[in-house]
Amino acid sequence: MALEPTLDDIPPSSLQDLTDTSLPIFKVERVQLQFSISSDFVAAQVANNVLILALSTGRILRIDLDSPGDIDDIDLPKRPQETGLIRHMFLDPSASHLIITTSLGENYYLHTQSRQPKALSRLKGVRIESVAWNPSLPTASTRDILIGASDGNVYEVYIEPSNEFYRREEKYLKAVYKLPDGPVTGLWIDQNPSRPDGRNVVIATTTRLFYFAGRVGRPGQEGSGSIYTKLFETETPAIHEVEPTSRTIPSTLTVSPDPPNKNTSASNESDRSYAWLSAQGILYGKLTSSNASNLGSNIFNNSKMLSRQKIPAADSANGRRKSTSDLSADILLTQWHILCFVEGRIVAIQRLDEKVVYDQVVLEAGDTVLCLLSDQKQNTFWLLTTQEIFEIVVTDEDRDVWKIMLAAQKFDQASQYARSPAQKDAVATASGDYLIHKKRYLEAASVYGKSSRSFEQVALIFIDHGEHDALRKYLLTKIAAYKKSQVMQRIMIASWLVEIFMSKLNSLDDTITTKAQLVEGTSTAETKDELGGIRKEFQDFVNKYKTDLDRKTTYDIIGSHGREQELLTYATAIDDTNFVLSYWIQRERWQESLDVLKRQNEPEIFYRYSSVLMSHAATDLVDILMRHSDLDPRKLIPALLNYNQGNTAPLTKNQAARYLNFCINQLQSTDPAIHNTLISIYASHPSPSEVALMSYLSAQSLNAKPLYDTDFAFRLCIQHSRVQSAVHIYSSMGEFSSAVDLALKHNEIDLASTVADRPTENNPALRKRLWLAVAKKVISQQGVGSIKTALDFMKRCDLLRIEDLIPLFPDFVIIDDFKEEICAALESYSRSISALDSEMDASAATAESIKTDIKQLNHRYAVVEPGERCRVCQLPLLSRQFFVFPSCQHGFHSDCLGRKVLEGSGLTVRGRIRELQASIARGGRREREARELDALVAQQCILCGDYAIKMIEEPFVTATDDHNEWAL
Repeated sequence: MALEPTLDDIPPSSLQDLTDTSLPIFKVERVQLQFSISSDFVAAQVANNVLILALSTGRILRIDLDSPGDIDDIDLPKRPQETGLIRHMFLDPSASHLIITTSLGENYYLHTQSRQPKALSRLKGVRIESVAWNPSLPTASTRDILIGASDGNVYEVYIEPSNEFYRREEKYLKAVYKLPDGPVTGLWIDQNPSRPDGRNVVIATTTRLFYFAGRVGRPGQEGSGSIYTKLFETETPAIHEVEPTSRTIPSTLTVSPDPPNKNTSASNESDRSYAWLSAQGILYGKLTSSNASNLGSNIFNNSKMLSRQKIPAADSANGRRKSTSDLSADILLTQWHILCFVEGRIVAIQRLDEKVVYDQVVLEAGDTVLCLLSDQKQNTFWLLTTQEIFEIVVTDEDRDVWKIMLAAQKFDQASQYARSPAQKDAVATASGDYLIHKKRYLEAASVYGKSSRSFEQVALIFIDHGEHDALRKYLLTKIAAYKKSQVMQRIMIASWLVEIFMSKLNSLDDTITTKAQLVEGTSTAETKDELGGIRKEFQDFVNKYKTDLDRKTTYDIIGSHGREQELLTYATAIDDTNFVLSYWIQRERWQESLDVLKRQNEPEIFYRYSSVLMSHAATDLVDILMRHSDLDPRKLIPALLNYNQGNTAPLTKNQAARYLNFCINQLQSTDPAIHNTLISIYASHPSPSEVALMSYLSAQSLNAKPLYDTDFAFRLCIQHSRVQSAVHIYSSMGEFSSAVDLALKHNEIDLASTVADRPTENNPALRKRLWLAVAKKVISQQGVGSIKTALDFMKRCDLLRIEDLIPLFPDFVIIDDFKEEICAALESYSRSISALDSEMDASAATAESIKTDIKQLNHRYAVVEPGERCRVCQLPLLSRQFFVFPSCQHGFHSDCLGRKVLEGSGLTVRGRIRELQASIARGGRREREARELDALVAQQCILCGDYAIKMIEEPFVTATDDHNEWAL
């Protein structure tokens, strides 16, 4: 299938439709000045949106185009008759520095912040034709710049504005190069970006173009001396020369402006373009920057000459075309075009294909053109006559670049400059056809995937040519271009890609196997590398497009090819944990299984695979389980019990016990099943030690109610002969008798003794009974010859006496064996009887003393004198009811004493006194309550008892006392 790689496949009408023709690229508009000018323009410059006009009267107008009403009106220091007319002005790209030259060789400098031009005395008499500004602008000074003169000299000058009257503006001036060709019509300086001291200099005359590339000097201080002398003395320029003519032909050197937006694709063409107008035509090309020694020659060799014959000539007065050799033209460069002024017309020529895209008459007959100007920074273009100003408006001048690049088969550049989707599609389609024609199928696949070329047609092209790799690449590109909403298309292509991947992998496997069998020692490294690359590509594909793959269909396709590893890759991508875990478990790849399990959060996965993993990787599995507190431990019990069967490892390394302890201690599990399972593991362990089980049971005994099933735990302990634990369970249930019996049944005398001591002192009878049972067991074991040992055991309990143990001894025991103990007991009883007699005698004496005191009370009295006063209120005591204390003879009125007792008593006594007073006032049981009230009030003298002691903290002088009485 032959496809021509040209624009012929795209109908011209379609190309026309793809071109944006809403506005013309170039349009010349007359500028209406907001002020009147009485004299002609003689020179002009524009930069950084600042327009400077020179009038024939010597005035200079500086206009800020952002605010056209703001105009600086500047005059030269001398009259035009003394200086001559202004010939040229040179403005740097930042509009900070302006050099003015006149017809009489007078030169002036004007800074943007000044309105007073300063004479450049060192340049007096030099007719300046061109200026190359320092590429590092803007600065306060011009820094080192080059000036081209009409006599062929190139000067280096450093201009720094100064307010001092006697100081020159030029810090230094030096002639650095001399050309015999005549005036220097153009200069340009560019800095080499790879070398700070690297400079590229272009010099133009009427017949020759020079290109210098090298390093400049480094003076000790900036502005102290020439830096370009070294460059011109050491470097040999590349020269482009044209045949001289007898006629005077204008010569101009111009460079393209800065890119309008450095973030756009157009800025990728970062190198500036230049154009040189000579007698032969217009030489133009790229001003590339590099460190190559033959940089200038490469630039000139890659440049193109636009002959004057290609510039349309104007019609003469008789209607005939003028000879192109008579054309007088000025030129400018835009980003993509050459603007020529040809006898009143503006002609725009596309630099890429040299076609004329604009030819418009601007000036009337008799109008005198002054110059063409371009603003390097703002990308604006101007045409000035002696009377008028025109702006050449440029709109989307790169709109047709993609077509030119496409026609030149530069598809990457064409795609770069294509704007609309239709344009990009046209480029992609033509590029794909070209690549197919060149049999570059893989490249064509990527391009076709971004085009609207029929899917079926492209697929058939690759299938017919047997290019399955290209087909795979095309499908990958195509699926990426489809929207998410195009579900059916994406599923179809994704499934097809899976089939292609599997076929490719099988083919590579077959190739490796065949080479290994047929040719001994054949290296299959390249095929293996390719196989690894395809597997990686498949893995990336399923990870990216897993949502577009139907699970069942994909499993069927991969399974039909027998690709187990790819099945695993797909299952991993779609997070089919069941498949992945089953795959690794079937192959007993436990570490890989655990790695998959670590990434899971679904509890059912853990429950399903915990049994097999506990049997083969218990430690790592428990580590994973302990990181998931959301699991239900009850559902893991079967796996833990299955692991515990046949496990003879020490309990300290038993992973089931470790996990259950984690659930109990860390997760605070109260599920009886968890606790019972842990007891089952501890009890059934082959180790005879009961330390772990007893530790657990002891910890549980601190709870109000055990969290395990005591019956279940007891049965397990009995079943596995865990006597100590069973006894502990009996004890925790309060069944001390059963616990002692069980311990004695298994001859655990010490354990039984420990249990016998557990009943509290509130139940000494039980404790004694338990100890008797223990003693009976001890005596039955000791025999006749060890009676003394049994008696020593009796001393461990303070409740047991010899008389309690005598019935337990055999009848034939000789009393001599424990005669000493019986004697000691009798002596103890005798001492107890004596102590009781002493206590009885003391009690009788005490009773007799009490009787005597009672008799004496009947004869106790107190004498109250007629003038006796109450010790509280100081009123006569006999005036109302009173109390007298016989022991101290202090008397008080009943109400005074009651009041003081209320003040000094506690809350309980105070409350009771008030209750009794209220009850008596209501007429209650007066006699009984009155006796109780008297007993409370007259319990003790308030001057001799506890009340007096409490009064120590009270001050002598109270708030109600007269303080003056205590004054000294």
